[in-house]
Amino acid sequence: MPGFQVALVPVTPFRQNCALLWEEDTRRAAIIDPGADAGRILDTVARHALEPEVILLTHGHLDHAGGALDVKEELDRIRAARGEGAIPLLGPDDRDRFLLESIETVAAGFGIKGMRNVLPDRWLREYDTVSIGAMHLSVLHTPGHTPGHISFVDQKHRFAIVGDVLFHGSVGRTDFPYGDTAGLIASIRTKLLPLGDDIAFICGHGPGSTFGEERLTNPFLQGS
Repeated sequence: MPGFQVALVPVTPFRQNCALLWEEDTRRAAIIDPGADAGRILDTVARHALEPEVILLTHGHLDHAGGALDVKEELDRIRAARGEGAIPLLGPDDRDRFLLESIETVAAGFGIKGMRNVLPDRWLREYDTVSIGAMHLSVLHTPGHTPGHISFVDQKHRFAIVGDVLFHGSVGRTDFPYGDTAGLIASIRTKLLPLGDDIAFICGHGPGSTFGEERLTNPFLQGS
C-alpha cells in the first residue's frame, strides 16, 4: 500500500493479530483488535512514533477486544495531557454486544487475567466509513463467526482487514452456539471475494493472503 504501513502485534495466548495501520507521512494510525497486552501494543506505537486516531474492533471475542479498554484509557490519558479529546473506539456491529459484555466471564473460564468488558463509543454498520489519513475503510457486515462481525475494506488501496472471517487456507470457526457456517461462507462469497482477486488482506490469526489466492486454493471455498 503506497503511503501506508502495517505492523502486527500478536497478543493473547491465542496469538491474535492486533494490527497497527498508519499513514507514513503523518503517522496517523488506527489500532485494530487490541485483544490484550496493552503495554506491548503501546510500545509498538511509540517505537514507530505513531499518532493513533481510532481504535477499531472487528468482533466481540475476548482475544480481539479484551485489551481495548486498557489501550483506550492510556491513550486518553496521553491525549488529555496534550489538551486533546478522547480517542474513539468504534465497532463492531451491535449484534456482538453480548460478547463484549461477557469478556471477563469468558476470560476467567480460560484462566486469563486482565481482560475487561468493553462497549464502543459507536457501533459500526454496513457501509459506514472510517478514515485514517487518505485511507478510507468501508465497513462490511460479515457474520457467521459471530453475529456482529465486520470487515474493513479500502478498495482504492486494494486492502482489507477481515478479522476471523477468512484465513490463509482456512475460514473462521462456527462451532459456537451463535455460529453460522452457511452465513460465514456466504459472507466470504458474496461480500469479500467479489471485491477482486488482487485485494490483500490481514486476518485475526496467522499470515495474510489475497482474495484471489483463497478463491482458488482455500479448501473451504471450493465446489458450489
